[in-house]
Amino acid sequence: MIPDDLPILLRRRTATTIGAVILGLVALAFTWTADQAAKLFELMVSKAPYAPLVVTPLGLALLAWLTRRFAPAARGSGIPQISAGARDPRHAVATGLISMKVAVFKFAATVGAILVGASVGREGPTVQISAAIMAFMHRLLKIDLSPAVIIAGGAAGVSAAFNTPLAGIAFAIEELAASYHQRLALLAMAAVMISGLVSLGIAGDYIYFGSVHEALPLGAALLIAPLAGVIGGITGGLFSRLILAFGATALAPIAAMRRRPIRLALVCGFLVAILGILSQGATWGTGYEVARRLVESHAEPLWFGPAKFLSSLITVLSGVPGGIFAPSLATGAGVGNLLALAFPDQPLGAIVLLGMIGYFVGVVRAPLTAVIIISEMSDSRAMVLPLLATAIIADGISALICREKLYHALAKPFLAPGNRTDGDEVKA
Repeated sequence: MIPDDLPILLRRRTATTIGAVILGLVALAFTWTADQAAKLFELMVSKAPYAPLVVTPLGLALLAWLTRRFAPAARGSGIPQISAGARDPRHAVATGLISMKVAVFKFAATVGAILVGASVGREGPTVQISAAIMAFMHRLLKIDLSPAVIIAGGAAGVSAAFNTPLAGIAFAIEELAASYHQRLALLAMAAVMISGLVSLGIAGDYIYFGSVHEALPLGAALLIAPLAGVIGGITGGLFSRLILAFGATALAPIAAMRRRPIRLALVCGFLVAILGILSQGATWGTGYEVARRLVESHAEPLWFGPAKFLSSLITVLSGVPGGIFAPSLATGAGVGNLLALAFPDQPLGAIVLLGMIGYFVGVVRAPLTAVIIISEMSDSRAMVLPLLATAIIADGISALICREKLYHALAKPFLAPGNRTDGDEVKA
């Protein structure tokens, strides 16, 4: 039992420290397990190339049924749940948005989605899992939950998932924190740095996408960065708009599909399987390997970007648990690969990074986070200014295509009725 007379400040610091260590370890375990799941799927495909036509549809249908039956709060990315939870922690606890039960299910279901070839990532789910762990530790030490606790846990999850501590802090400020408590910055930084140290200490100082030491000349950067921002903003904004339109439209065929979620997941799984077979496996999973090769200036097929766009979109519409961070980065790398056709004399890796950030910002609308994540993940400090210019332009263009931020819109179904600012219901 925890002594009731233990000073509240000491209990809060203890909860944050222990929670950050645990979530760092869980994030590493999540990474390893997801990687093993992806390898098992690749092994299956190598022995039975057409098996995904059965495994992927049935797998997504089963995951959709299990999610609806046992953990509805685990569906989708996980970031909308934490965004909603930060606005009303009591409601989040009551509905299970940040419960350990949902966190365990999210871990298993995301690994399951990767195991059957879905185009999902583990980063968004890590945010929800990490926030649940941080909240659990605070409740265990008899500390009332505040938005700062949930935001700090989610931000630490970003840090541990990508091995990018600075990006975790930026994400807390830019995406998760709709309102601030004075101690938010200190709490978030402490949790992020501790989880980052755990990740660094065990996994080493790895760079997610390899090192990019190429840079664009000033003249080329002034031309390519705005172009990447416009193209990325349009395509990323279109991705977001299609997701939100699917959940909100009253068109009879789409409404009928929404009313049969298991059948919808089955059809989506079949389409994902077909895309994976046609692309020789490039669109399954996170897309990390193809994106890394592009960032390192290795040639990849020009159709990868559009194919990954479709695969990721269809997977999201299936309603299974899984993140869109990594698939969006991979799709953005494909956008950069297409953009590089117009600039054959410029380094491919540098253009790919601009396409990556343009599309990623177009989807998530968090330009500061995107700049820090991509520069940290690729060790591309020389590209910071072109990346920032691309991100700002992409954010503005995406807002014209899809007025509402994707994660904020997807958070609405998880909010208590009194916290919703409009009457729209978006079915994530």
